Amino acid sequence: RPRQAVCIPASHLHMAAATMQVSQKDFQKAQEQLKLLKKDPGNETKLKLYALFKQATEGPCNAPKPGMLDFIKKAKWDAWNSLGSLSQDDARQKYADLVSSLVSAESASQKIEASPEEGRHDGYETLIVTTKNNITKIMFNRPDRKNAINHQMYREIIKALEEAGKNDTTIAVITGNGDYYSSGNDLSNFTNVQPGEMEKMAKDGAVLLKEFVGHFIDFPKPLIAAVNGPAIGICVTVLGLCDLVYASDRATFHTPFSQLGQSPEGCSSYLFPKMMGLAKASEMLLFNKKLTAAEACAQGLVTEVFPDSSFQKEVWARLEAYASLPKNSLAVSKQLLRSLEKEKLHAVNSRECEVLTERWLSDECVNAIVSFFQKKSKL
Repeated sequence: RPRQAVCIPASHLHMAAATMQVSQKDFQKAQEQLKLLKKDPGNETKLKLYALFKQATEGPCNAPKPGMLDFIKKAKWDAWNSLGSLSQDDARQKYADLVSSLVSAESASQKIEASPEEGRHDGYETLIVTTKNNITKIMFNRPDRKNAINHQMYREIIKALEEAGKNDTTIAVITGNGDYYSSGNDLSNFTNVQPGEMEKMAKDGAVLLKEFVGHFIDFPKPLIAAVNGPAIGICVTVLGLCDLVYASDRATFHTPFSQLGQSPEGCSSYLFPKMMGLAKASEMLLFNKKLTAAEACAQGLVTEVFPDSSFQKEVWARLEAYASLPKNSLAVSKQLLRSLEKEKLHAVNSRECEVLTERWLSDECVNAIVSFFQKKSKL
């Protein structure tokens, strides 16, 4: 690229050259470190890495803009183009910094996973499932992705609920690892699909979702959610199927279905109006209102709110007390409470999944998701 001729002392030139060499060395090292990561950093992060790599090696975006329906190429183009005139040196540095943060996050996660904990269950990659003090704890474990639920995580939660329903524990608790409870459906579930595969994706997704929600409906023991941080989408709607919901005061509850061209699930179209009243449920499910923990509690979605500083200590002390109660008595009592509604809930779940299949195949939904990713790439 053309540069202006300026007078720079020789000593400064040597320093600039050394800095560029270090920057290039860090950039190459970062590329090698990226290959060693064991966990997929997620599509959003991979788009940033792609864009920074292209900017660092080729400069500002010079490729023609792909068509609207070529989701993958368009997402890549948008990410690269969003970097504008960022210099190649700065792009290399940002790339190296991002990889370094991923390596640090994975290392911290591995330390958590390696810590000895009673009754650790094997066979899970997206969850940490443990058994202790008559409690099965199911912890969402994708903190680098804000515990977004991808297809693998859906299947692992189903498996964990099946195991917890059959083992000797008294209660099951769902919570999140990190700052988020869960950011809901991982939208990469949609972006990895080619246009010709949309119908299959929609049908397969509806089958998986129906099975997932069905396991919450049929869970035979007390099921308690310990919402440690923000909750979005599907992980909010299934809270209505839990027996108790405890929340940190920094938790929020958001169901942005209309914003993404979609529709309610998790039996929320039936349970939320029943719990909150039609007007409040409509405000949340139709018009994307985000509730604070206090608002969610006042509207009946949350059982009790605790200060974040004492949330873990207070909630787990209470859960351990519940887990010491007679196991069969709790299970039988839960079945009495749920039995009259179970058939209705399964019918609602089936209908919601049918509607969602139609929504996922609609142009409105596709355009809403494309628009969402365009906005994310510009942040």
